Amino acid sequence: MATDITRQHSSETTDGRNWRRATGIVISVLVGAFLAFDVIGKLIRPQSVVDGTEKLGFDSDQAIVMGVVLLICLVVYAIPRTAVLGALGITAYLGGAVTANMRIEEPLVSTVLFAAYLGVLMWIGLVLRRPELLKVAGLRR
Repeated sequence: MATDITRQHSSETTDGRNWRRATGIVISVLVGAFLAFDVIGKLIRPQSVVDGTEKLGFDSDQAIVMGVVLLICLVVYAIPRTAVLGALGITAYLGGAVTANMRIEEPLVSTVLFAAYLGVLMWIGLVLRRPELLKVAGLRR
């Protein structure tokens, strides 16, 4: 009987971990797809991207540099073994986006903080995939 209880508890724990991991993967893929779309726009440079880059106060040619930097961070993020390093790079990139939007006094909640929302969502997905990150951050023993 104890074996049945242990087996049932083990199954419930595994199911919970699998559900969290699957949710984390879905969130990570969605964030990655959004960022990949941003990379493509910065590398292809349609007029809307050129205009947006200039509105933020950057030379339009700098969109290519931004796209390459984000692409490198995104590739590193997509590799499971280096995902945390990629997430750190993307977090820095998104911090720059927040700062650039603040500088031109865009609306706070809808525009300036959008990059912060995306970053938080990215980290939630990563923590759901790799719960041991909570220990590293000191949020769990």
